[in-house]
Amino acid sequence: MFVNKVENSGILALDLIDFKPTVDIIGFDIKTLFFQEMIVKEKEFKAALAALELTPYKGKAVAFTCSADAIIPPWVYMALAERFHSEVAYYDFKTVETLELELWTQNVKRADLSSYLGQKVVVRARPHMPESLYMLAAARLIPIVKTLMYGEIGMPKVIFKRA
Repeated sequence: MFVNKVENSGILALDLIDFKPTVDIIGFDIKTLFFQEMIVKEKEFKAALAALELTPYKGKAVAFTCSADAIIPPWVYMALAERFHSEVAYYDFKTVETLELELWTQNVKRADLSSYLGQKVVVRARPHMPESLYMLAAARLIPIVKTLMYGEIGMPKVIFKRA
């Protein structure tokens, strides 16, 4: 008779990929709003921002960047926020990758992990998973789990075990 030791182990899996943001993230280089893509002239900037079609950004997350070596006054960021605020799901001045990690981190921080209370838990190994998410998962799970592991249920590496 076949005995499934993995199923009988009582180990629960937490897969960080489940917390990956589902919102589309779009990059926006603000230099396109500058005079000659280099200089912030208030009148021209405000006109370009007002004329900007926001339909492609509606309901998405926008990662603002600036690839031009320009001096950007702080009011520019506020004007961008005012224009995009009611149309997009989220926005910030950072790369697409950094914004994705920020949203992913927020999802893990907000996750209800009460089902792992007093359990043996393995955080699934995933290629190309941001390291900070493993640290965050450990920080969230250590106070509540009986055993914290990494890898796969069949061959986990024990990280922490409550006495």
